[in-house]
Amino acid sequence: MPNLSVIVQDPKTAWTPITVADWYGGEKRAVEVVSDTAVWHSTGLPAVPLRWILVRDPWGEFETQALLCTNLAADPEQIIPWFVMRWQIESTFQEVRQRLGFETQRHWSERVIRRIAPVLLGLFSLVTLLAHLHMAKGVNAIRRSAWYDKRHPTFSDALALVRKELWAQEMSFCGSAQETETVKVPREFLERLTDAVCSTRPEWPKSSLAGTRLPGWVPTSRSGSSSPP
Repeated sequence: MPNLSVIVQDPKTAWTPITVADWYGGEKRAVEVVSDTAVWHSTGLPAVPLRWILVRDPWGEFETQALLCTNLAADPEQIIPWFVMRWQIESTFQEVRQRLGFETQRHWSERVIRRIAPVLLGLFSLVTLLAHLHMAKGVNAIRRSAWYDKRHPTFSDALALVRKELWAQEMSFCGSAQETETVKVPREFLERLTDAVCSTRPEWPKSSLAGTRLPGWVPTSRSGSSSPP
């Protein structure tokens, strides 16, 4: 068969319009696709049968993409949402690395890594759920700046909110219960200082195990194939 780039440029290619139910943001998206099966050859490796899909935007908002899947029975309506779901997985791992120190533990034992990695991923979920509960009460957790406006909170916002709520439970961070006592630090300044400290990104030490793959985990790539997660 010809190269996929040749198929994209061929005016005789029959594009089929479909509607993807789970596009980015959970919205529906109309795209055009062409799909078929083939055999993938690579030097020194056995041939792999796969299904290839070319995805084209009828409005030209994104470039035509090629997706590969080893599940020959899956159709484009299934494979494209699988590919979209990868962004959530990749962004989750990125946030866990940057904010919670994932892959920076200084441990030489594989058993320790097997224990700590799930704990950090669980901590990510716990922080997200706690922040969601506080925001449901009307707490504003979105940090904005003049050069970066956002409508939805990020994980750093959620982490800062949870830190602030936990620190507020400590006696050292609580204000005086008696109004007659003198407050040495102005309340507004204390709130701004606490908010800034809660939002500070920690500097995790570099680990000698950085880049080590966890057993049973296969890293993904934004430009790689699109096998189901």
